[in-house]
Amino acid sequence: MKRTLFVVVSLLLAVVALSACGGSGQKGSTPAAAAGLPADALAIATQRGLTPDDVSAALKTYLPSGKHDDYYLFMSGGHSGNVIVAGVPSMRILKNIAVFTPESWQGYGVGETDTERILDAGNVDGVKIRTGDTHHPALSETNGDYDGQFLFINDKANARVAVIDLRDFETKQIVKDPNIISNHGSTFVTPNTDYVVQGTQYATPLGWAYAPLSEYKEKYRGLITLWKFDRTKGRIIPEESFSIEVPPYWQDLCDAGKLASDGWGFCNSFNTEMAVGGNMQGQPNFEAGVSQRDMDYLHIFNWKKAEEVVKAGKTETINGMKVIRIPTAVEEGVLFFAPEPKSPHGADVTPDGKYIVVAGKLDPHVTIYSFDKIQKAIAAKNWTTDEFGVPVLNYDDVKLAQVELGLGPLHTQFDDKGFAYTSLFLDSALAKWKLGGDDPNAYQLVEKIPVQYNIGHISAAEGDTVSPDGNYLVALNKWAVDRFLPVGPLLPQNEQLIDISGGPMKVLYDMPMGVGEPHYAQMIKADKIKPWDIYPQVGWDPATQAPSKYATKLGEEKIVRDGSNVEVFMTSVRSHLTPDRVELKKGDHVKWHITNVETAKDATHGFQLGGQGVSLSIEPGETVSFEFDAAHDGTYAFYCTEFCSALHLEMMGYVTVEP
Repeated sequence: MKRTLFVVVSLLLAVVALSACGGSGQKGSTPAAAAGLPADALAIATQRGLTPDDVSAALKTYLPSGKHDDYYLFMSGGHSGNVIVAGVPSMRILKNIAVFTPESWQGYGVGETDTERILDAGNVDGVKIRTGDTHHPALSETNGDYDGQFLFINDKANARVAVIDLRDFETKQIVKDPNIISNHGSTFVTPNTDYVVQGTQYATPLGWAYAPLSEYKEKYRGLITLWKFDRTKGRIIPEESFSIEVPPYWQDLCDAGKLASDGWGFCNSFNTEMAVGGNMQGQPNFEAGVSQRDMDYLHIFNWKKAEEVVKAGKTETINGMKVIRIPTAVEEGVLFFAPEPKSPHGADVTPDGKYIVVAGKLDPHVTIYSFDKIQKAIAAKNWTTDEFGVPVLNYDDVKLAQVELGLGPLHTQFDDKGFAYTSLFLDSALAKWKLGGDDPNAYQLVEKIPVQYNIGHISAAEGDTVSPDGNYLVALNKWAVDRFLPVGPLLPQNEQLIDISGGPMKVLYDMPMGVGEPHYAQMIKADKIKPWDIYPQVGWDPATQAPSKYATKLGEEKIVRDGSNVEVFMTSVRSHLTPDRVELKKGDHVKWHITNVETAKDATHGFQLGGQGVSLSIEPGETVSFEFDAAHDGTYAFYCTEFCSALHLEMMGYVTVEP
C-alpha cells in the first residue's frame, strides 16, 4: 500500500509540477520541489490513513486561497426558507440568500422597510407568514441556456414564488398564488424566461375555500400557473400571469420543453385515485390510498396555445388571477394526459427537447416518452378521457423506451456525452445510463455508484439546459448517519460531489449541510454570473435597483422633526455614524435612513439598534431605511455590527427617548 500510495502521490505531484513549470521541470529536481510543495506529502498521507483515491479526490477539490471555483451551485434551503450558494468543486458555502424567512445578519425582514414589504407581499389571506419551505431553484435562461441574471425559488408550504437578482444576490419580489395553498412543481422557467411555471402539490378548493373532503371530486382542484416575468423590470407581473385548471390529482415536478418541444410543458402527478385519507375513520392512510393504481398521469400542456386562449378572453377570473377552466383547456387543445408509472417524482426533458424522462418511485424503471410520438397521438386524436374529460393518450403510442435502473428512481440530469444520471432513493445510489435517440434498444444502464444516504435530487453542471457541461454532479442526500461528527439527533444533510468527467464515476467530497434541507440545486458556470462588487452609485436602493430618494451625502446628515414624526438621515463610514446622537420623545414615530458612503469593495457596515428589533446590513453604496415607534422612554445604544476598522467598537451612538 505504501509503495502504491507513493507512486500515486508522486505522479500527482509531477502533474502539478509540470503545470507550474509550463510542462518542463528543472533537471535534477524532485516533483515536490519543482511544484514548491512539501516533501513530506507521503508522510502526511500515510499518517492520516489516506488512500490513493483520497489523495486524488483531495487534489480535485482543493482550492488554494485566492483561487476561485469553476461553478456556482444554488441549493434550496428547504424549511429554512432560504437559498444556499456554494462553489464547485470546492463545495465551500459562499452565501445564504434570505428569501421567505427573516435573517438578521443581512437585515432581511428584521426592521428594514423594503424587505418587510417584500415579505408582506407573501402573506396568506391576511396572516403574516415568516416561514417557508424552498424546494426548486431555477436560473433564468436565454434560448434554453442559463444566462446568470436571475434566480427563482418556490415556497411549497404557501404557494409562493420569489425573484432573486444575481447582480447583488438579494430577493426582490415575492408573489403569492391567490388560488392554491401549496406548490411543488415550481419553479421551472420556459426557455427564454417568459414564464415561471408553478404546479399545485395538494389539491384544495380554488382559493382554499372550505369544502368537506366528501366533496373532493366535485370541489377540489389543482392549477398549473404560469407567472409572467419581465426581464427588463426584473419582476413577475401578476396581472399578465394565468393558470390552467387541472383535476384534483396531486401535481408534482414540472419541466418546460425546449428546442423540439419549446412551447410545451410537462408535470407529473400522483393520487389519481383521489384518495382523501381518514385513518381515524377506518380508511387507508394517504400513503396507501394514493398508491393503489398502477398508473398516474403525466400532464402535457401547450403553454403557447394557452397564451392565445388568455388573449382571446376565454378565461375566468378567480381572486384576481385569470384561470383557463378544464373544459376550455380541453376544447382549445391546451391540456392532455399520458399514463405514467405510479407515484412519479421526476419529469425531465432531454437537452435536445425530443424526449421526456419520467421516474416512478415505485417502479424500478425510468420511462422515456417521445415528444414526436406525443404530437402524432394528439393529431390522431387517439385517446380516451379521464373523469374530468381530459384526453388521455394511449400509453404505447407515446412511450419510446424503458430502462431498469434500480429501486426508487427520482430525478434525472444530463451530461455533454449523451448520458443521463438518475437518483435512486431506495438503493442510495446514482445510476448512469445511455440515451438512445429514437432507438428504444439503445437505452441502457451503464454504471451505478453508491451514495450516502437516501439520495433525492441531483444537480449536474448545467445538466438541465440545452448544453450540459458534464464534469461534476452533486447528489443531495437526505441522511448523513455516520458521515460527520455527531451533533445531536438532528443531523446535517449530506451533499456529495461526484466526478462525471469520464471513466468510472467517483465520489470526491462529502459536504455537511447544517442550515436546512436542500431539495434541488442548479449549477452554472461561474463566468456567466456578473455580480456587482459595490452598488452602481452611493445612495442605491437595492429594492428598486435605482438611486434612493433617501440617499444622504457626507455633510448633509440631518434630523427632521415634524410634530411627533422624526426622520433621520444618517451616513456610515469608517469609523463613525453621523449623527451619533438621536434625541426622541416618547410616542415619536421615527423613519431612519442610513447611507453607506464607502466605495471600497467589501466595506460593509452593519447597524443594530438595541431594544427596537432592528438589524441591518449596509453594503458599499447602499441606502437602507427602517421605522419604529418610540413606545418606551429610555436610553438605547446603536452600533456597527461589521468589524470594519481598528476603531470598529467606537463606531456607535445613542438614542435617548425622553419621558
